[in-house]
Amino acid sequence: MSHPLPLTLSVATTLPNDARSATLIGRVWRPELEGPSVVRLDGETVVDITAAFPTVSQLCEQSDPAKAAKAAKGEVIGGLAEILANTPTDRRNEARPSLLAPIDLQAVKASGVTFVTSLIERVIEEQARGAPERAAGVRAEIVAAIGSDLKALKPGSPAAMALKELLIKKGLWSQYLEVGIGPDAEIFTKAQPMASVGHGAEIGIHPGSVWNNPEPEVVLAVSSAGRIVGATLGNDVNLRDFEGRSALLLGKAKDNNASSAIGPFLRLFDGGFTLDHVRKADIGLRVEGPDQFRLQGGSSIAEISRDPEDLVHQLIGPYHQYPDGVVLYLGTMFAPIQDRRGKGQGFTHEIGDIVTIATPTLGSLTNRVVTSDKAPAWRFGTSQLMRNLAKRGLI
Repeated sequence: MSHPLPLTLSVATTLPNDARSATLIGRVWRPELEGPSVVRLDGETVVDITAAFPTVSQLCEQSDPAKAAKAAKGEVIGGLAEILANTPTDRRNEARPSLLAPIDLQAVKASGVTFVTSLIERVIEEQARGAPERAAGVRAEIVAAIGSDLKALKPGSPAAMALKELLIKKGLWSQYLEVGIGPDAEIFTKAQPMASVGHGAEIGIHPGSVWNNPEPEVVLAVSSAGRIVGATLGNDVNLRDFEGRSALLLGKAKDNNASSAIGPFLRLFDGGFTLDHVRKADIGLRVEGPDQFRLQGGSSIAEISRDPEDLVHQLIGPYHQYPDGVVLYLGTMFAPIQDRRGKGQGFTHEIGDIVTIATPTLGSLTNRVVTSDKAPAWRFGTSQLMRNLAKRGLI
């Protein structure tokens, strides 16, 4: 028998190990204001700095966002512990503040097939045509044919192009190998601005999906000028069966209600935290199911095949602008394949799963899985935010 698991958010597990020296920015829903506020974390005290920066997007446009955030005068709205306690969807008191995703007007983009493990799994999805029972056999066949040690292969290099020609001759070429080892990265729209959910929220999978998984990722915050200003964690919830049936179903596989989770806080770059810390980050994944299923895994950003700066350069520049800034999922490092529903079936979510993505420098992002039609509907978008900020005299 399956029993619902409690989703309890604590300060200790939410925050980075060095939280007191970190510049942490978030967003909190303030019911008395009927809208969200940009907040800074001072120790375990939540400070509203919306009067200085009405949006996180605006803060990220500053020449030194971390310095600007630290200098901003604000209003104390409570302790982090009480806000976290009121954040999980199933226990929320709508009259009290709750935590939101730490981004707002930024476009939400994602990189695909940036790690060898996910590259091979995408080829498997394509060959299996979305059928999980075929995955194990296809995996063995593909690894035998192309190997799994592609880590030293630089995308777009002469060696990568030689491998491409060899695979074409063998009839093993794939659109996923094209973006995995070719010169052009896969970058797609994950969600619309304001649509991402935060730490403690329910995450949604399409009710028609029978093969799906979490994708633990680091998410970069990028200014409109293309400058990387900070990082957070993300869950790029994915439907393997939909995308496996056809890559043209990528939008349906990736962009559903509550399918983009980001949080818990945006850590801005400063003297103690830089892009080099992101490059070295080890990301852990834990899935706890109501059926007593347990899965743990992880990987390192150091294994990425394209440097984060290269991905950002392919995302934004003279050919593509984002005037409100953009956040970029860097790609999944870990594709769970542990059998769950039966031998050879691989991993898929069950309703009620609790998913935690964590790393010492960014804290942890925890969410409960529901179907996307059961998660709270997305109703507060950009126009609602603008009207709310205007009503509060902030714009």
